[in-house]
Amino acid sequence: MNFEKAPILYNDTPVHDRAALLSKKLRANEASLVWEDSHGYLRSVLEALAIPVSSQTLVFSKTSLQLHRISPKTPRALYFNDDTYVGWCQEGDVIEIAATDPQQGAIFYTIEQSPNESPRLVRDRGQCLTCHASSRTQDVPGYLVRSMFVDERGYPKFGSGTFLTDYTSKFEDRWGGWYVTGSHGEMRHMGNEIATGKDSDAKVDREAGANNHDLSGRFNVKPYLSQHSDVVALMVLEHQTQMHNAIAAASFETRTALEQAKQMNELLERPADYQSESTKRRLDRAAENVVKHLLMLGEFPLTSSVNGTSTFANQFSESGKRDSKGRSLRDLDLRTRLFRYPCSFLIDSDAFDQLPAAVRTKTIVKLRSILENRDAPDAYSHIPPETRQAILEILHEQKPELFDGHSTSE
Repeated sequence: MNFEKAPILYNDTPVHDRAALLSKKLRANEASLVWEDSHGYLRSVLEALAIPVSSQTLVFSKTSLQLHRISPKTPRALYFNDDTYVGWCQEGDVIEIAATDPQQGAIFYTIEQSPNESPRLVRDRGQCLTCHASSRTQDVPGYLVRSMFVDERGYPKFGSGTFLTDYTSKFEDRWGGWYVTGSHGEMRHMGNEIATGKDSDAKVDREAGANNHDLSGRFNVKPYLSQHSDVVALMVLEHQTQMHNAIAAASFETRTALEQAKQMNELLERPADYQSESTKRRLDRAAENVVKHLLMLGEFPLTSSVNGTSTFANQFSESGKRDSKGRSLRDLDLRTRLFRYPCSFLIDSDAFDQLPAAVRTKTIVKLRSILENRDAPDAYSHIPPETRQAILEILHEQKPELFDGHSTSE
């Protein structure tokens, strides 16, 4: 998909993501950022973007913009909320920001880490897309979490392979090159440890990295805003990054398909709103992909309870809207799966709400068909009938527009 050309025009279309709005306020002197000698603009940026410190996760693989600043002794800190991500390195040249625009998907920015009376956000013009626009991000500008075998300097051992990490990933394949704090019982992951062996046959001691609550023996934690790299924050991060990508991919594909259909209709003198079978199939696939991520199809089942070490889990859950029975899509399970009610909280987001009507309607119809137990594919049998009913009840109260004006058949 060529998202740099019409109808997407990724680089040229004005954006309205959270970081863009902050940038506009800074330029109009309606907002300011405070410099600290220890962290530069980090704390002020997090406050301005409403990102909690408890979301901190730490990655020590040299796999991002400021790789020369990253190592197992100086990991990169990542912070996030529902739509925006901030990366910080010790003595870094810039603070990195990625924010979700409802129409254009992931937009990337930097803020120079030097004292300035008028600090500015600078939008990336292509460098970030080298990694952040590929099959790993569903072929749109997007987000990804990767797990890999990493040596003592932080360099990945690519010869042993890497893992794109999301909610479907086996626990044992997650978080290579990341620090992880929290308990997870008998399950094991790749985090906290340096890989040994040759590049083509690397190994990680998963036992040594398991159930770690204190990182102070591995590196100096004092320069960081938090001493945690919370396992629950990591799991939420993995889910929402690919959920964002699925929504953006559906938006891009639908706009592209409809533009191409319009051109063909003009050429063949067909009605302007005519949709060929191939166009309908493209929209169906896009909608199915969104539903798959919303309902976490193929989620890896937890076999032990998971508990974080920071306040992230409580803050995340408490920030959710609740129905009349006190339930929220942000309620965490952490015993057998990530969420108690496995329907993504990002269904209540500007990005979902602003999906093109053609694909949004299809998505809602497919979602309701599954939740209402009508023609539901066997693949969704992981959601018991009582849980489907609970999700429906929550959505009826929190997103009533999903049930207004949408036929339950396509």
